[in-house]
Amino acid sequence: MTHQEMWAAYQAVNPAAGEEYEAWAYGADPDTLAELTRTGVKTATASAGPLYGLEGEPLPRAGEYSVILDSREEAVCVIRTTRVYTVPFDQVSAEQAFREGEGGRTLDYWRKVHEDFFRKELSEAGLAFSPSMPVVCEEFEVVFELEEETP
Repeated sequence: MTHQEMWAAYQAVNPAAGEEYEAWAYGADPDTLAELTRTGVKTATASAGPLYGLEGEPLPRAGEYSVILDSREEAVCVIRTTRVYTVPFDQVSAEQAFREGEGGRTLDYWRKVHEDFFRKELSEAGLAFSPSMPVVCEEFEVVFELEEETP
């Protein structure tokens, strides 16, 4: 299903949602992270703050909708952002790491995989990683997914 089809299906049950939404896939492991999101294990994500300014992208805002895509760009679910805040990388909390739902949901795991991922992303953009760099933390809830049909 395309993101347009998923959004149209969501609008059919929630016309108040409006017309605006983003469609995106997670950068590190789109299929696993999309499934963790769909099942409610993953209720947060984080991104490298310096990239927003470099790319001229606005920060996410509470109340915004997104259609989460898998690696084939097929729609998995619709989420609504509930909270956005920025914190230095070395001050990301264990609670944020737990909400992200990856690995053992520990802060040590979160720091390891996110430092590796952010270093690669920032390097590709000509920027350097720093433990004090801003991280944009986003919390969300799944508001819509299509029920799987049983044969």
